[in-house]
Parts: sequence; structure tokens; C-alpha cells
Amino acid sequence: MLPKRYDGAMSNRFDAAAASWDAETRRVQMAQGVRAALRESLPLTRDMDVLDFGCGTGLFSLDLRPLVRSLTGVDTSVPMLEVFQAKAREKGLDVATHHLADPIELGGPYHLILSSMALHHVPDLIPIFRAFHKALAHGGSVALADLDAEDGSFHGPSDDVFHLGFERRNIMEALAREGFHDLQERTATTVEKNGQTFTLFLITGQA
Repeated sequence: MLPKRYDGAMSNRFDAAAASWDAETRRVQMAQGVRAALRESLPLTRDMDVLDFGCGTGLFSLDLRPLVRSLTGVDTSVPMLEVFQAKAREKGLDVATHHLADPIELGGPYHLILSSMALHHVPDLIPIFRAFHKALAHGGSVALADLDAEDGSFHGPSDDVFHLGFERRNIMEALAREGFHDLQERTATTVEKNGQTFTLFLITGQA
């Protein structure tokens, strides 16, 4: 969950929703669908250090933790990170969390950077993609999931949604300009909302 500014100034909506975020079945199903697509697209091994960018409560990434060496969740919302940590403890999982602020510092190196349903909350993706490349080990991978371009029906009016989904080719071209290669795209899953069917893509690439 990544609001307008990385200093948390616009994170109130996500802060307030953190405790009940996982109660919405649609969110759980989206996370499951993207996670399944990820596992089909990239091998996950016990020597991998993984970063989940815009991790929220960990709906997407926590279930991957037993498959990798380490998992770090990054978000602008402290309450979301607190839920992420609490869920990890309940599952007996060791994870790290990092509060994202300006300037963007992700640490690393990581072998894989994940992000699911966070990019549409980021006004300018180029600094994010540049930070991803910097934070990845040589040969590391990105796996980015978000909405295909839509008409605004998915979120409705919102002051922290900056992209009404994306054209896949635009994301891939932007990643290529920042040094990523072997880029591939696929449909990760679909979701029903407001009487419509929306598709989510998964784009993978190497640093």
C-alpha cells in the first residue's frame, strides 16, 4: 500500500484499514492468484533474499517466506507493517520490515523484488524502478503485479490512485530503460468488482 508521498503524509486511509484489510475476500483471492502466477513464472529457492515493495499486511508474500531465505516487507504505512509482523509471528515466521520514506532506500542486495497492487499508488515509477535495480544483486529478478489499464471503475474517486491500471508494454519499456532485461508478461489473475471483471498482469525481469 503506497500512498501519495513516501513520508506517510497520505497514509491515513491505509493506516485506518490495516486491522481489517485481510477481511475482504477479494483481496485474499487476488493475492492467491498473483502468488500462484509468480510461482509458475520464477523459481523460489532457500538461498534467496526477497523484498516485498508495498507489502501491506503480507497477503501476497508471507506465504512465500518458508520457500526463501529471508523476506523483508516495505511499506509507507506503519500499521500495515505492524500487522505484517504480527501475522508472521502467528505463523512462526521470521521476517524484517522497513518503513519507506523519501529518499527511497531499500537496502539489499536482494535476489528478488516483488510488488503486488502497489504501483498504481506511485506517482512516478521511474525512481522506484531505478531503486529496484540498485537494490538487486546481479542477476536478481523483479516480479511486478498490478491492474491492466481500466476506466477508473476499480477504485472509484481516490486521491492516492495515480494510474488507472497500466499498459503492460509501458511498464516493460520503463523497466528496460532502467537496465532490466529478459522481460516477460502474463495475466496473473482476474478479479470481480463493481460488476466488472478486471485483469492483473505479472511482469518479470532480470537486473
